[in-house]
Amino acid sequence: MTTPREVRFPGRGRALVSADADAAARLCAERFAEAAREAVERRGRFAAALAGGGTPRRAYALLGEAPLAGEVPWEAVHLFWGDERCVPPEHPRSNYRMAREALLSRVPIPEANVHRVRGERGRERAAAAYERELREAFGGGVPRFDRVHLGLGGDGHTASLFPYDPSLLERRRLAVGALHDGEGRVTLAVPVLDAAAGVEFLVTGEDKAQRVADVLERSPDPVRIPAQFVRPAAGEPVWILDEAAASRLRGTAAE
Repeated sequence: MTTPREVRFPGRGRALVSADADAAARLCAERFAEAAREAVERRGRFAAALAGGGTPRRAYALLGEAPLAGEVPWEAVHLFWGDERCVPPEHPRSNYRMAREALLSRVPIPEANVHRVRGERGRERAAAAYERELREAFGGGVPRFDRVHLGLGGDGHTASLFPYDPSLLERRRLAVGALHDGEGRVTLAVPVLDAAAGVEFLVTGEDKAQRVADVLERSPDPVRIPAQFVRPAAGEPVWILDEAAASRLRGTAAE
């Protein structure tokens, strides 16, 4: 596995910093494969929520090719999404479509193990249907994913949890419908993110450097910077960064 530079932010998380975006994507993919193998060996199942947008595409593509594709027990992997736009699955802005093209179409994962958000139904109906699927898949209560993958927007949003949106305060529903810039979205609620056994952010590029520093080093202001809401009960989140995204961090170097 690629060895990154590690920086700690007590109470906020730890950053694993790679030389460039490609190395960060490879690290993310390698960690996914390792976590999947370990979970299947222990419990016979691995459940992960995928991130959308353009940043994780390279990581998913690496998982879909040798050698990593052959190292993941895909028959025991269940994939969900942290958020989705309210568009058909073939739409260019669909997070499902991105993952299908980069990964799903290239590995032997059973179709029944792919739990997409049916955003074409509209945000409220799609959120309700997704919540039902989550409850069926995890047996009631708040789902506990083995791994949740997230990104970070320039405004501090993660998944489809945007600044000042009421969905940030949702504590009863598992999935929430949202509206951002006129576009319908469905997102996992904060308690689902916080219940995960592991949470990883993948963030690259100098244009995200200040926002990464805001999340990890500024006083908590989660309504304005929603990524600060993510505080997993099982341990601090891991931030997989390239040097550009980490360029404004101070932190404490790991020994």
